[in-house]
Amino acid sequence: MSGNIHHENEMKPSKKAARPPAHLSKGARKLWKMLTVEYGIIDAGGLEILATGLSAHDRFTGARLAIEEQGLTITDRFGVQKPHPLLACERDARGQWLAALKQLCLDVERLRPGPGRPGGR
Repeated sequence: MSGNIHHENEMKPSKKAARPPAHLSKGARKLWKMLTVEYGIIDAGGLEILATGLSAHDRFTGARLAIEEQGLTITDRFGVQKPHPLLACERDARGQWLAALKQLCLDVERLRPGPGRPGGR
């Protein structure tokens, strides 16, 4: 066959995922394994984008946990309530994570069947 027709076995991801970077949290390493297998991310560029995105994921998760523990505001040395400085860190890191997902085109159909909306509707 010719053109853009793919055989079903050509679209299946490898069962063996690339190893996640050691600096990632346990949760981010789990996401790494899931995403590399489900979406067949095996190229160096895709793996680098995923690693960078998951580092941002860890950063916003850590900032969110600190904010939950310490509150949305802090009191400065003059006794004035101000937004917690980690709010900006959380916002920026979350945006970096979402940008990485977008760069990886993970909003398209997965390589293997699973839950979600049917195509063409």
